[in-house]
Amino acid sequence: MIKNHDELHEECGVLAIWGDDNAAQLTYYGLHSLQHRGQEAAGIVVRNKSRKLNIHKGEGLVSEVFNKEKIEKLSGNAAIGHVRYSTAGGGGIMNVQPFLFRTLDGMMGIAHNGNIVNANLLKKELEENGSIFNSTSDTEVLGHLIKRETGRFVDRICKSLEKIDGAFAFVILVEDALYVARDRYGLRPLSMGRLPSGGYMFSSETCALDIAGAEYVRDVEPGEIIRVKDGIIKSKKYTETLPICNKLCAMEYIYFSRPDSNLDGINVHTARKTCGKTLFEEAPVEADLVIGVPDSSISAAIGYSEASGIPYEMGLIKNKYVGRTFIQPTQEMRERGVRMKLSAVSSIVKGKRVIMIDDSIVRGTTSKRIVRLLKEAGATEVHVRIASPAIKFPCFYGVDISTLEELISHRMNVEELCQFIEADSLAFISMEGLKKSVKHDMDGNCDLCISCFSGNYVTKLYDSIDRANKDEK
Repeated sequence: MIKNHDELHEECGVLAIWGDDNAAQLTYYGLHSLQHRGQEAAGIVVRNKSRKLNIHKGEGLVSEVFNKEKIEKLSGNAAIGHVRYSTAGGGGIMNVQPFLFRTLDGMMGIAHNGNIVNANLLKKELEENGSIFNSTSDTEVLGHLIKRETGRFVDRICKSLEKIDGAFAFVILVEDALYVARDRYGLRPLSMGRLPSGGYMFSSETCALDIAGAEYVRDVEPGEIIRVKDGIIKSKKYTETLPICNKLCAMEYIYFSRPDSNLDGINVHTARKTCGKTLFEEAPVEADLVIGVPDSSISAAIGYSEASGIPYEMGLIKNKYVGRTFIQPTQEMRERGVRMKLSAVSSIVKGKRVIMIDDSIVRGTTSKRIVRLLKEAGATEVHVRIASPAIKFPCFYGVDISTLEELISHRMNVEELCQFIEADSLAFISMEGLKKSVKHDMDGNCDLCISCFSGNYVTKLYDSIDRANKDEK
């Protein structure tokens, strides 16, 4: 699959089931619901009736990696699953999760969403002490840390997690229990549900709970580790010494998560729609219609339309099937890429002043082509409004923007960028407007990670920022 580097990509999604005889089937359905979080690979580990762990994983979409026969072979009442878009470590079958480890206590399966910012330092220490890595994924670091710790298994996990810095939602399956953990900053989401069978389900997003018929219970808290064993849940903080806060990644609301998901109790569609209303308050403009760039910008476009009283129309249509047939394109084909993915509805935009709502601008080339597309279809004016602040800094927490060179807003101000994308006007929602729209309180207990907008990072960056600056040169 060709990666479009003018779009944002989440690293992955995780899912776990405990206490249901259809664990593999439910995990398969759940991973389908999380497919938007990663399209490069998928995998499932299942604990069978003999408490042995079986695995199947591969590159491709969930429907390409699994079929009825493969799912039937993965019988058991507990499972973990993963969908992947490679950021840290790159692609390749060796990096497809979940990973299996052999420990003194038996087999252990691990899957992870996020990015460990001190992974290189930890890996170097582990290798110096004899650990052998079979992948380039940062996820493997946790497995080796756990293997080297002593004591009760839950304590070994906690001691290992204390050494890890960065963003993560981990699911860990062993022969007698399931463990899930969320980073102490709350950067990556993780929710818990109760299945009709009485079992438990954990997922990066609540949309996966819905497809399994699970009742939402709560979100896993920042810094929390949960153990499910013999149908009993036990929970505690994995650290008693490190500070804990709640700074969920703002891009989860803006772009990554499905609109029907709820994150930390806030519906994604509602948050995006409110962002659109706030965007109108901050950057009104006279126009004839409002359109959204499919799919993640539709909610914000509806909000902008409602607040402004300007009609919302489907001025852009998305071809959802072009992505995986668009193999190794020529330069000419790359230039036609947006036309293959999006079509302007001339009968709607012709002769009209159009407000185009989009979720973000990374490199700017896609925005430029969409503006041209609309004007070629007859739009007399195209005013671009972005439902996120300008992305000026790399993300080191699991979003595929790790270099300054990639980010056009790092090099251009709003006026220059407006001219570059050939829009009649351009405006971004403010950071204050974003926070207000998502309705996270501002007392310091519950906030958003806005590092890619502000440059103020939640964690220490270790060698990550050096690599970003080096790549810019």
